[in-house]
This record gives sequence, C-alpha cells and structure tokens, in this order.
Amino acid sequence: MREYLLTLCITAAVTYLLTGPVRKFAIVAGAMPEIRARDVHREPTPRLGGIAMFFGLCAGLLVADHLTNLNQVFEKSNEPRALLSGAALIWLIGVLDDKFEIDALIKLGGQMIAAGVMVMQGLTILWLPVPGVGTVALTQWQGTLLTVALVVITINAVNFVDGLDGLAAGMVCIASAAFFMYAYRIWYSYGIEAAAPATLFAAILMGMCLGFLPHNMHPARIFMGDSGSMLIGLVLAAGAISVTGQVDPDVMNLFSGSERNTVHQTVPVYIPLLLPLTIIAIPAADLILAIVRRTWRGQSPFAADRGHLHHRLLEIGHSHSRAVLIMYFWSALIAFGALAYSVNSASMWIVLGVVVLSAIGLVLLLLPRFTPRAPVWAERFVPPRYRRRKTVVAASQPPLTDGPAEQEPRTPVAAGVSGVNGATAVGPRSRLSR
Repeated sequence: MREYLLTLCITAAVTYLLTGPVRKFAIVAGAMPEIRARDVHREPTPRLGGIAMFFGLCAGLLVADHLTNLNQVFEKSNEPRALLSGAALIWLIGVLDDKFEIDALIKLGGQMIAAGVMVMQGLTILWLPVPGVGTVALTQWQGTLLTVALVVITINAVNFVDGLDGLAAGMVCIASAAFFMYAYRIWYSYGIEAAAPATLFAAILMGMCLGFLPHNMHPARIFMGDSGSMLIGLVLAAGAISVTGQVDPDVMNLFSGSERNTVHQTVPVYIPLLLPLTIIAIPAADLILAIVRRTWRGQSPFAADRGHLHHRLLEIGHSHSRAVLIMYFWSALIAFGALAYSVNSASMWIVLGVVVLSAIGLVLLLLPRFTPRAPVWAERFVPPRYRRRKTVVAASQPPLTDGPAEQEPRTPVAAGVSGVNGATAVGPRSRLSR
C-alpha cells in the first residue's frame, strides 16, 4: 500500500507543479479559443491542461518502475508499456485538437488506433465471466472488438461530461478511488498478481486528477481540454480492461460449498462486468441521451449543444459549484455502492443505505424547485431568501441629502485577452471603467 500511495503522491505533485507553466504556455501558444454558445464560462480560458496530466502519468510510471514491489508489475506484464503507448497517441491527438480543432471523425479514428496499439501489446480482454455460464474464452477478434469498443465509449463518455469546472476530473477521481479499492482487494486478499497493473493504473489516475483539480475548480484557471479528458478516459478504460479480461475468476477458488453460498461468493467475480459500467454510468447516460437527442432533431451525433446533464442542472437553478457537487454525489453513490455490494452482497443494510442516499440525491436535484418560507418567529435565524417577502412602499419624493449629488453609475468593461480567469498574462484585470 505504501508504494501505491507514494506513486499517487508523486503523480499528483508533478501534475500540480507543471499545470502553472503549462497554463502560461497555452496562453502564449494561443490555445485559448473564443467562448462558444454551449460554453458555461464567460471569459476565455486556456486549455492544454492534459500536458501536465500526461507528464504526471509518465512520472508515476517511472517511480513505480523503480520501487521494489511495483517493479514486478513491469517485469511480469507488458500492460504498463501498452498503456503508455496508447496514452501518448491519444494525448497527441488531444493536443492537436485543443490547438487546431480537428474533425470529430478524425478524433474517433485516433481513439480506435490508440486502443488497437494497446491491444497489439497485450492489453486486451481474453475472457469474460458470464453469470450462470461461467468463464467464456474470447477469440482474438472478439477480444479486440470488445476492447476497442470499451476504450472508445469510456473516452467519449468522459469527454462529454467535461463541461463544468472540475467536473470531469472530480468524477474520474471518485471513480478511480472506488476502482482502486476493488482492484487492491483482488490483488491483496486473493493474492492474484494479475490485478496489480489495474491497481497501479487506478492509483496513478487518482494522482493525475488530484494534482489538476486545484487549478480546475470554479473559477477554473485552465481547462484540461481534449488532451486531458481523452487521456484520463483511456487510463480508466485500461484499468477496467486489465482487471476484467486478464484476471482469471477460477483462481479465486470461490466455486465451493452449497449453491446459495457459491452465488454470494462469486459476486466479486461478476462485479468487474458491472463496476466499469457503474464508474462511467453518469457520463455514459449523458452520452446516450445526447446521441438520441441530436439524432431525433436530425443533427449529427457529434454536434455540440447545451442539453447535457450539467447544463440541465444549471437551467433548473443550481449554481455552478452546487451542480458539480451534485454530480460528485451521484458518481460516488453509484461507484462505492457497487464496491460495497461486491464486498458483502448478502447485506440488506447496503441496499437500504443506497436507497436512502438516492432519495437524498433526488431531493438535492429538485431543491431549486421548492421555495420554502420560514415562519415569522424564525426569520431572523435563516438566510434572507427563506424569509417572507414584505411589501415596500416607494417614497414619492427622493430622500434629502446634504452631500453632493450621486455620481453616475459605472458601467462594466468587457474582458479582453487579459481577462482570463485567475492571474492574467498581460496585467491586472479591470472590471469597471476608471
């Protein structure tokens, strides 16, 4: 565990320290596009945050290669090298897209090529545990197609959800934390060395997201761009592929005892089929709804709009920060709920806890629809928005003042190139005319 924590901290530190220089480089390079109709932010913000995240990934793999216990992952498996190859390719495509806005079909082809590069180096699904059937071996073509499909879906799901400050990085961090606990339990409790690469990938992914989040929280000083969202989506998919299609369920020796006990004990075997889906449940739902919505309107599935889940939360009345926290809550509920169910599937307390938390989440979602008013005796203890409105009679004459006349109100000045979030590249930001 100490080696994984050290790798996580090194990855987070490198990502955090490099994000500042990368932000200045993005401003100089002009990777700060104009605000589009579907964007939520109001000021031009630099992209290319994926550069810092990629170097954080490289630093994490380099440190893990020199640690005593984690070095065996590189000696016994080629999966870390496969991940680095696919990540470098998808990162390069993302950098070009952040700067030059390449076509969506070209990006899709690049994603498939990156997945194919990982498959050629051994990171592929070899078998699937199917409930009621057992372990089903896949042919080479079946494993390749399934691997490429999972990588492409995960990358685009994470890319679709990257619409608010800190949303994609936070959701992937929560998902990777749950995935790390699951993979570490498979590796440590059952003694299966094949789960070590997935555990390492999850730790590095957490470090990448944690190091980038301080710069990306609202108001964001830099965006990860496609170079970052596609990168973390590929790393998340690589961990799911590693633990799903590489770990043999028969090694766990769970098929013993009565039939009822066997069903309960083999839940951890089937969870790898469900856990990757629960991790990207919200992004995948957003992806499916976007495709159906755009196709129904006669548009291209790749056409951008303002109909994503986070846009709808803002339209309901949630603030930017509250919408992000609500999405965090649902991601944590789904991911950790599946993780708790894999540990003890026979406990009804887990099901009841998930149901109660789901009800709380629904109340939080619909909170702006309600306008509760506090009673008169409690108005002094609640914020002004919950107090009963009082009728104010406007005065017929202006108030008498002995001082000079009121000055003319100042009008805001539109932000230019120097009006980016946080520290500016040219000078101090001026909001009001002097």
